[in-house]
Amino acid sequence: MADKKPEPATKNPKKANLLDHHSIKHILDETVSEIVSSRGYVEDVRLSNVRLLLGTVIIVIALFAQFYKKKFPENRDFLISCIVLYIVFNGLLQLIIYTKEKNAILFTYPPAGSFTSTGLEVSSKLPRFSDIYTLTIASADPKSISANPPVELTKSVTKWFTKDGVLVEGIFWKDVEALVDEYSKEPKKRK
Repeated sequence: MADKKPEPATKNPKKANLLDHHSIKHILDETVSEIVSSRGYVEDVRLSNVRLLLGTVIIVIALFAQFYKKKFPENRDFLISCIVLYIVFNGLLQLIIYTKEKNAILFTYPPAGSFTSTGLEVSSKLPRFSDIYTLTIASADPKSISANPPVELTKSVTKWFTKDGVLVEGIFWKDVEALVDEYSKEPKKRK
């Protein structure tokens, strides 16, 4: 990865409401996705597509229950089956979110021309009432033989934002790129 893409010019600076941790986390997560994508990693949207499909099925079930041509006493069994299906598919959706997605903001494929067979799972945390942002880069398939150990960056968001809430992208880019480089480096062989 000798070709590093230049940092984006901040013509339209990213600004967050410093009193809203969701706003801060959203801007940081969005920027992390841009940085990782600029390093040659392509986003893997398969899990998102599965979630969208399950959400669509849930909506269709709800619409069938709402607009079924018979009125209540006659459609009781149909409504019960719709409710059961709604609960099952919603539970499946929550299970996927809880077990696979967790705090992940981005899943990627391995970069083109790479020797590794696994992409990245990028996740972040910014607890409520805290200024400590934790960014973790791990293998999308931790059981793979080519998976590197996860790396983590923990810093106060005050290091990346001005007092007006503008993201200082240059500093943030350097921190995130250093973390990606740390993950990508070859582990030292033991003798």
